[in-house]
Formats: sequence, structure tokens, C-alpha cells
Amino acid sequence: METERWARVMDVSALLIDSFLWKFRTEKKWTLKAIEQLTDEDIVWRPAPENNSIANLAAHIWGTVHQRVEIVFFDVPDTRNRDKEFDKGLVMSKKEALELIRKSFDILINVLEDMKSKPELLLHRPYVNMPPLTYSALNNQSTVLEIMMQMVSHLPFHTGQIIYIAKMRLGKINWD
Repeated sequence: METERWARVMDVSALLIDSFLWKFRTEKKWTLKAIEQLTDEDIVWRPAPENNSIANLAAHIWGTVHQRVEIVFFDVPDTRNRDKEFDKGLVMSKKEALELIRKSFDILINVLEDMKSKPELLLHRPYVNMPPLTYSALNNQSTVLEIMMQMVSHLPFHTGQIIYIAKMRLGKINWD
């Protein structure tokens, strides 16, 4: 009976991982497609002085993925400077914005691809022995499942902003 229960849990875990992968691949694809059609000037343009530019949003997506996922799964030092992500004078080229988006989503996709063979890791609590998290809906007791659920809800908010700004600049995005 216990083996059957565990098999069902693993089936649900596999479905969750596949769903997360689909969502992150989709967000990556459409965000890159929008940015590719822009100029360097478009990347730093902001709709109003108090709004973020695509440069800010790309930096923030990278900072979020770096701090919440990369440092845990790839054992790299936390170099995030959240205030700089929102600096109104942040300058970034189109090439740099594309690279940050690619790198951010590739980290998430790689972690989840690796997790396919170890779905039980969704219940792992990777932040337990780390300093308290800041600027996060997560805490030190959060599981990998909660981390990924937070990523799948948070990142599309910002990729949507990027696509909206791209539409403002282009009038229409070519999705072909």
C-alpha cells in the first residue's frame, strides 16, 4: 500500500515539474521574442519617470532567480544588489537584457530537468541553514515546491511588463 501511495506522489511530482518546465519555457520564449525586436534605446526607456524599464525588469528577474534558486542549487555566492535592479539610471544593452533573461530561465529549467530523476526534492527545504531571506514571499522553511510555485507566479508578472513595454515601443510585436 505504501509503495502505491509513493508512486502516486511521484506521478503528481512529475506532473508538477513538467508544468513548471512548460511555464518557464513559454515565458522565456515570448519574452526573448519581444526583446529581440527592440533597440538598445527601447531597453532603457520607461513609460513614465516612476516606472521600470526593461533593463530594470531583466535585472530584477535575474536577481530574483539568482538569489532564490542559483545560490542554493549551484552553490554560488549571493551577489544580488536589489536596489541596483531598480536604479532609474540603470543602463543595459539589448544583448545584455537578452542574456539575463536567457540565463535566468535556463537556471530554472536546468534545476527542474535535473529534478525529474529526483522528484522527492520538491519537498526539500534548501534555505534551512541560510541567513534569513529578505525581499521575499519565501522563508527559511520553504520547500523547493514552494520556491518554484513562487517563481511561476512572480516572474510572469515581470515578463508581462516587459512584453507590454515592448508593445508600447513597437506598436505591435511580431510573434512569428
